[in-house]
Order: sequence, then C-alpha cells, then structure tokens
Amino acid sequence: MEATRGGDDGAVRAPAEAPILQVSNLAVAYNESVLALRAVSLSVPAGAVVALLGANGAGKTTLLRAVSGLLGVHGGTVRQGAITFDGEPIGQAAPAAIVKRGMAQVMEGRRIFGELSVEENLRAGAFTRRDRSGVRDAYDRVMEMFPVLAERRRSQAGLMSGGEQQMLAIGRALMAAPRLLLLDEPSLGLAPLVVQQIGEVIAEINRGGVSVLLVEQNANMALGLAHHGYVLETGRIAKSGTAADLRADSDIQEYYLGAGGGDGARRSFRDLKGYRRRTRWSA
Repeated sequence: MEATRGGDDGAVRAPAEAPILQVSNLAVAYNESVLALRAVSLSVPAGAVVALLGANGAGKTTLLRAVSGLLGVHGGTVRQGAITFDGEPIGQAAPAAIVKRGMAQVMEGRRIFGELSVEENLRAGAFTRRDRSGVRDAYDRVMEMFPVLAERRRSQAGLMSGGEQQMLAIGRALMAAPRLLLLDEPSLGLAPLVVQQIGEVIAEINRGGVSVLLVEQNANMALGLAHHGYVLETGRIAKSGTAADLRADSDIQEYYLGAGGGDGARRSFRDLKGYRRRTRWSA
C-alpha cells in the first residue's frame, strides 16, 4: 500500500512502511493541572511527510515538545500514553539522547544563535556527532541546499532576514543527520515567495529520505507537501486522513483553506483562534 502526497494529484507516493514515530494515547498536563493533550494518537510512516493542523492553543507545540523531550523544560508532564521512535520508547529520554537517535526539531520562531555566525550556528547543530567526515559531508550538503548560507557563512546570524534565518534553522537541524525532522511553523512571518522556497526545501529534504512531522499555520502549504494529516482540536485528534482527503473535506476547506467564506478571504490559523464549529468534527 502507498500513501499519496496531497499536492501532487497522485503523482508522488510514499511507501506505507512501519512508522518511524508512534504516539499512542498521549495525555499531557502543565503545572499538574492544565490538561493540554487528551488521548492523542498519531503516527509518521518512515519516508513520509505528516501535517499536523489546528487552531492556536490546540496543543500542536505541546505534542512536539513531548516527542522531542522538551516538555519538562516548559513545566509539562506526561500523564498517560507512550511515544516510540523507530520502535524504541523515548518517553523518558533526554533531548540530547533523542537527537542522537536520529530526531531533530526546528522550533517556532527559528531560535537561532543570533550573536554567532552562520557557520558557528551550523556547527552547533552537530554537537551530538563524533564522526568528523560525516559532519563535513552534512555541512557541504547544507551549503549546497542553501546557497545564501554559503554566501553569508561568516555573517552574524541575527542580522539576516527572517527567511534566511529560517533556512539557517533548518540547516542547523540537518547537521544532526536526522531521520525524522520536526518542523514547528516554518512559514510563520515569511513573505509568500520565501514560503514557497521553504516548501520546496522541505520536499527536497523528504525526497532525500528524511521523514517529516510538519506543524503549519499555512494549511495549503502543509497539505500540499504532506502524504497524511491530522487535525488537533482542544487537545484531541478530531480528524485524520490522507492529505488529499483532508483537502477535499468541506470543513477543512471552510476553516483551514479559506473556501466557503462568502467574502472569499483566505483564513489563516491565527484567524481561527476562537472560532466555533457549526458542525462537529468526525473523530
């Protein structure tokens, strides 16, 4: 069986292999009281792009924190459930250990080291690696993928444009040679042309064999890149399916793709912060 990439009209397919990431019945609370995730289950097949959609406050970033081991830093705890990466449990693993196993994350807002140079940022991304030849190969690959970083490798990262900083953040994650890449709002605050470039980069990374879990406000971009998608609402998975099926769903079109709005205005996830459903999502 194969999973069709949503934006390619069936032309690009990813093999339906065993999941590289499996989240099962996960419940997460903050400060021992505020329940942010409720019995969430999802999977990322090896070699696939999976999109995670949802309004602000739905729990998308919380899910990424749980997967990457950063939940405790933000005062969160796992109340129930399990997370496995490549068949091994990682629910209690430290962030650095998870990176060593082959997972890397690009956080919302890029979080580059602004006072360091482009090259120093990239070298920092390989801090868990000891294979010098592999690090050199990864560095050369990043420079090939992002020519602007090669041109500005000695420039102070904090002085670059938002789009260049996002490319640097992705490049820094790739220095760890991940098999799974977590992307949290990579198009946030970027111009449309730069968003298109970032989308092309994500597709290229995936073609190179890296699985991707993509959290995005830009639902058109996310479902255009993804093979499969999930909709997260108030801490629960409200809907899931192939990217093509989600794009064709009338509720998704209305609330996430800007269709059926009467005035023809395209809606972003920010616009959905307090929306009320006119129909209930199907579980």
